[in-house]
Amino acid sequence: MIAAINAGLVALIVLAVFLFIVAASGVRIVPQARAGVVERLGRYHRTLDPGLALIIPFIDRVKPLLDLREQVVSFPPQGVITEDNLNVQIDTVIYFTVTDPKAVTYEIANPLQGIEQLTVTTLRNVIGGMTLEEALTSRDSINTKLRVVLDEATGKWGIRVNRVELRSIEPPVTVQEAMEKQMRAERDRRAAILTAEGVKQSQILTAEGEKQAAVLTAEGARTAAILRAEGESKAIETVFTSIHINKPDDALLAYQYLQMLPELAKGSANKVFVIPNEWKKLFGDFGSAFGHLPGGVPPRKETLDERTAADLAAARSAAEIAAGEAHQASTPGVSAPQTAPSFEPHPPAPQQQHPPPQAPGT
Repeated sequence: MIAAINAGLVALIVLAVFLFIVAASGVRIVPQARAGVVERLGRYHRTLDPGLALIIPFIDRVKPLLDLREQVVSFPPQGVITEDNLNVQIDTVIYFTVTDPKAVTYEIANPLQGIEQLTVTTLRNVIGGMTLEEALTSRDSINTKLRVVLDEATGKWGIRVNRVELRSIEPPVTVQEAMEKQMRAERDRRAAILTAEGVKQSQILTAEGEKQAAVLTAEGARTAAILRAEGESKAIETVFTSIHINKPDDALLAYQYLQMLPELAKGSANKVFVIPNEWKKLFGDFGSAFGHLPGGVPPRKETLDERTAADLAAARSAAEIAAGEAHQASTPGVSAPQTAPSFEPHPPAPQQQHPPPQAPGT
């Protein structure tokens, strides 16, 4: 009896565990951005959405979950021949998204392999109609053409190709060296052109500056010469008017001539020392001072005409000597006539007879 009860209890426990396992197998939790395909008795039944889902154990079977996020797949470099018969290696990257889990599961066995082969064939078709230079500079056009073709072909597979990128285009080594030489030569040519243009522009600006400076200098010199000439003309006119109004005599003219003698003697070729005639007057004053002493002879008083005549003669002689030396300095090898200064002596004045001094008290 007890053994039968124990056996029934064990059977109940085993049945409960079995029912729990069966019930647990009928519950599926699908994560976000995932999708599951349910097959019932080997045929497609439905697609599981993210969240909690119930299935019938032993009748329904859930295939592996599919990722609905955008996926990135890079393919190894593929050899492609361009229009100018160059073999280049092109590395591509594809961005795609699963839009229909049922089509991805039942329309193609290996979606990634299908996309890779379709990409290679389409890429060879597109690159084959371009030269190497066009392929290197037309990546956007190539990407657009590849995306259109791949999106149209993979649409029935439940896959949408969002973007196709050419990660690298590698021409042969010899072509790369030739391209580097060409680019180096082109850069050297551009540098030489830019340098020549800079030198040309610099010379043009320098010439323009020198031209403007010369024009301004000439205008300044012309204005200064005009003003200087106007000032000299005004001064000559003033002097001429003053002379004709005041009517100077010979004494004044002789005095002005004597004032110009020091200027004539300032030349480097002049060897004449002009002695002013006023020193004679100074010596005469000393003589007059000594003449008033007892027993002295009273000084002779020279008239203004005599002093003027003597000054004129001395000035004329000094002017002739200065002109001769200036001519000799301006024409080397030609000796100018030397004229010795002549000083005309003052005519002796009549001496006055003075009575001898008388002693006091006589």
